[in-house]
Amino acid sequence: MRKLLLTLSLLCASLTGYAASPTGGFNNRANQNTSGAADPLLDPVVEWNRALLVIVRTPGAQSATIHPTRSFAILHAAIYDAVNNIDRTHRPYLVRFAGISRKASEVAAADVAGHDVLVALYPAFQTTLDAQLEEMLAAIPASTHKDQGLKLGGMVADAILDARSDDGSSVTPAPFVFGSGPGKFQSTPPNFPAPQFTEWSRVTPFALLSASQFRPGPPPELTSPRYSRVFNEVKSLGIESSTSATADQALTGRFWNGAIQNYWNEIAQTAALEHKLSLPESARLFALLNLAFADDVIAFYDAKYTYNFWRPVTAIRAADTDKNPNTNVNANWLPEVGKTTPDPAYPGAHAVISASGAFVLKSFFRRDRFNFKVTSEVLPGVERSFTSFSAAEHEATLSRIFAGVHFRSDLTTGSELGEDVADFVFDHFLQPRDRDERPERER
Repeated sequence: MRKLLLTLSLLCASLTGYAASPTGGFNNRANQNTSGAADPLLDPVVEWNRALLVIVRTPGAQSATIHPTRSFAILHAAIYDAVNNIDRTHRPYLVRFAGISRKASEVAAADVAGHDVLVALYPAFQTTLDAQLEEMLAAIPASTHKDQGLKLGGMVADAILDARSDDGSSVTPAPFVFGSGPGKFQSTPPNFPAPQFTEWSRVTPFALLSASQFRPGPPPELTSPRYSRVFNEVKSLGIESSTSATADQALTGRFWNGAIQNYWNEIAQTAALEHKLSLPESARLFALLNLAFADDVIAFYDAKYTYNFWRPVTAIRAADTDKNPNTNVNANWLPEVGKTTPDPAYPGAHAVISASGAFVLKSFFRRDRFNFKVTSEVLPGVERSFTSFSAAEHEATLSRIFAGVHFRSDLTTGSELGEDVADFVFDHFLQPRDRDERPERER
């Protein structure tokens, strides 16, 4: 979606007429313009991110036809624009209101924006979300500035939700017809699921000009030496109970076999808290990250359903049809993780998301090195440690070979696509405002 800018005027006179004053950092918010909570470690951006993670991890809460990255992007776009309407150091994503006091509570605005978006997207959770909002707002002293933040947060949430209300995400997918013959995507054993998100490339992007803006070229030809190499690699390393993969490689394949954007949102939580980001900084980080993720998914589904390339389990079981003398059939082959994600192989989603996640985090913090731990979506209690964002990206990407669900060529291309999307988002959105863009009273 081409970036829109809604310049709106507030109707409430109480939100105007205050002299400009800089807002303090998030970690001093208990004393900043009566806008902060008493606990300096409670980052509302992280708290609402955690709330959404709980929701999407709840069985049955997320619609099977709505990709959860859309919800994360809407949530964090709203929080960012709510906070930035007060802070005003960066360009808005979508919504700019006129007449906002610099003394309005950033925390209150962020809390209401986060709450209102999640209630609109997940109304079944309203009671829990209402209770969370009440608890968070209770820590902010009553004041006119708090009231201003409350009003602003609700208005921004409404504007962002309205802008996404007709983005194509609710369209009923047309019946999907599988292709036939060598190289074509087929439903995969052992469970033979229906394909997912077949129409998602038609959803309006959050930042990209189109779903196909960075569409990669095709996968390798089945008779090429490259295909022979990637075929035999996953056939050997990705098979269930492989004797070629090390114990750590097999564990890696299982460890990352969950919703990859959730892992990266938790990595971002760790980085934001460790670096003690201000509220505006945290809001911007999570908005950049999740705008990129949402467009990653739109972009990789465009490529996946353009090429409809078969998954390893199909390729290995039908290797006698690919006209390649260097690939041999194994009619009973199954991947290490048992089941294969029900969409075409090329490009690999984990690679796209991980490349974007690492790119945004490295660009935002201006360094790669960072010591952190990651917990698994699917292996409770299991942690892995990393010394850089790139190290986590590399492992998460290669894990799909050890899981038995992707060829290396899917991942190489996916990494390039993810970096292209993240680079575009980071360079074109939520940028610092130039001095000549600011009203005279802000200079």
